[in-house]
Amino acid sequence: MCLAIPGKIIEIDKNKEHALVDYGDGTKRKANITLVKVKTGDYILVHAGFAIEVLNEKEAQETLDLFREMLSSGEEE
Repeated sequence: MCLAIPGKIIEIDKNKEHALVDYGDGTKRKANITLVKVKTGDYILVHAGFAIEVLNEKEAQETLDLFREMLSSGEEE
């Protein structure tokens, strides 16, 4: 199963190849942004370290909420 995680771009490097992405839970990681056209503040889907799609804020938040719900339901078992 493949999984892409939404995050918000908080910084883009000077070469415009990588961005620092905030995943909303305190996790920040670099992602390759050469496949999509993005700017600081955009929400993106990241798979295997690559930004693969730009999302609007609502789509990103809905997806993050769904992940949190799935994770919390797994803790109840």
